[in-house]
Parts: sequence; structure tokens; C-alpha cells
Amino acid sequence: MIAAANLWFFFTPGFGVLDQIGSLFGLPSVNWLGQPETALFSIIVVTIWKEAGFFMIFYLAALQTIPEDLKEAADIEGTSRWYYTRRIVLPLLMPTTLFILVNALINSVKLIDHLFILTKGGPNDASKLLLYYIWEMAFAFFDAPHAAATTILVLAALGIIAGIKFTILDKRTHYQ
Repeated sequence: MIAAANLWFFFTPGFGVLDQIGSLFGLPSVNWLGQPETALFSIIVVTIWKEAGFFMIFYLAALQTIPEDLKEAADIEGTSRWYYTRRIVLPLLMPTTLFILVNALINSVKLIDHLFILTKGGPNDASKLLLYYIWEMAFAFFDAPHAAATTILVLAALGIIAGIKFTILDKRTHYQ
């Protein structure tokens, strides 16, 4: 989390890594977190960078469970690398992919720490997401009933979306 929080220095206008790279190409300095057009994109980049390693661990573990016999059989059959990946590896990774999709959905909704640290929902509410709105209702405006009701609606929506994902993708996930 500390490393992810330090990533915001990349977005420092004039001194950040992104501006330094841009200046090599003659691009003007950009206030990444201070402009409504780029604030949400900057938070998305930080979040992807933070979460990617966590999800890669699951994919690496899933890849290690694929038997070498399948690769050897595919080589004997003369299948291409693309066909092997598409028809053997990716279907065997579907349970892990389903797990990661549901976790990524939940993590995207509970994203409040980056918003609070980087932009506080600004500029002009360009990066205000649902959970930050709930936090603001509860602790900034002291409207606890409104925040509680919105939280229940978010939980219900997450449950419905996760249920739909499991229903639709479960047919493609498990083989008999």
C-alpha cells in the first residue's frame, strides 16, 4: 500500500515521471490529478498497478496446476501455440478468471483510499465514486440514514452482479 501511495508522485505536475517523459517529446506539463479530464484516469492507473500483482499470483498458481501432459499431447498432435493457449490453457484458467472478475468488481467498488489520498473526489467531483459518496454522506454531511440506505443498495447490486457472473460464466468454467 505504501508503494502504491507513493505512485502519486508520478503525477506531480512539472516534476513527476510522466511529465519528465512527456517533456522529452516536447509535450506540455499536465496536472494529472487537478484536471477533470485526467483525474479519474490517473486513479485507474494507480489502482490497476496496485491490484495487478495480487491477481497475477492467482494466475501463476492456476498456470502451475495445468499438467505438462497436455502440452506434450498438443505438441504431438501438432497444434500451434495459439490453438493450445486458446483451446486448452484459457478454458482451464476459467475458474480462476471467474474468481478474479468477482474480486475485481468488489475491489473497484470499495476503492476509497486512493480517492481520499489523491483527489478527495475532485476536481469538480470528476473522480468521486460511489463509496466515496457514501463516506461523504456519512462523515462529512452526517447523513447516516442516507449513507446506510445507499450502502445496502450497493451491496444488493454487488450480490446481483456477482450472481449473474456466476450463473453465466459457471457454464463455461467447469467441465465434465
